[in-house]
Amino acid sequence: MNLTDIRTIKDIMSIYNIHFRKEFGQNFLTNISVVEDIADSCSDTPEATVLEIGPGIGVLTQELAFRYRKVIAVEIDNGLIPVLRYTLQDCPEGVVDVVHADVMKVDLRELLRPAFEAGKVSVCANLPYYITTPILMALLESGLPFEYITIMIQSEVADRLCANAGSKEYGAITAVLKYYGEAQKLFKVSAGNFIPAPKVDSTVVRIKLHKEKPYVPKDEETLFRTIRAAFEQRRKTLPNALSAGFSEIPKDTLTAIIEECGHRPDIRGERLDIRDFVALADRIFDEKQG
Repeated sequence: MNLTDIRTIKDIMSIYNIHFRKEFGQNFLTNISVVEDIADSCSDTPEATVLEIGPGIGVLTQELAFRYRKVIAVEIDNGLIPVLRYTLQDCPEGVVDVVHADVMKVDLRELLRPAFEAGKVSVCANLPYYITTPILMALLESGLPFEYITIMIQSEVADRLCANAGSKEYGAITAVLKYYGEAQKLFKVSAGNFIPAPKVDSTVVRIKLHKEKPYVPKDEETLFRTIRAAFEQRRKTLPNALSAGFSEIPKDTLTAIIEECGHRPDIRGERLDIRDFVALADRIFDEKQG
């Protein structure tokens, strides 16, 4: 069954009386080569399990099932569950598990326990703009040892995720992501490859999670608080931004800490990479500890 064929998609939607749901960011791919390229990028081994978030009508699920040991597809839209049972019937037996759930609420550790016991686990998702950051942060903060997180997202968001310190696209999400892994843009997917066509182009990004983090802070909460403070008022110099985020520490003390870390007092947070943020957060943590 060619699930990238527009006529097939419309026939399925007609048979099951389903409609594109804007609130779930449903845009179905109609280019098989794009689907194949995404599937190929999800893991380095066919023995992996892939957690697919938002399988839709199963176009990517189908390709994943013929490449990897196991696919766990989590779909929030109850109306698509019977559709997936139909479209995935030709997949290798026992490979695909379809789970009707909100990935933001499901216990991923419990859901994926057998998968991690069996080997490597990666994530694959086509994420709408409004939910990209919450889902990505939930995956990263879960503490689960994913191999890769391969996501297709709005190109503008991809630019932010993959930005380098000092660029205008660099922000809090970039710095936090670099703490957990390395993001790489793989390829762009123009709006014309979807039905319905979105208003913007997309980019496929693959994040390789660190097996061991190269920079480990004394206190994660202080690190994330430092990053948030640095970017919440990004036009302000770092001492002013941190002063707003750490009101319990005198501004002149924060300025001294910034200088001790080797930075000018007029520097802005966007100039710091994750190594700089970890060093800065450690000094702030020590100051708080007294």
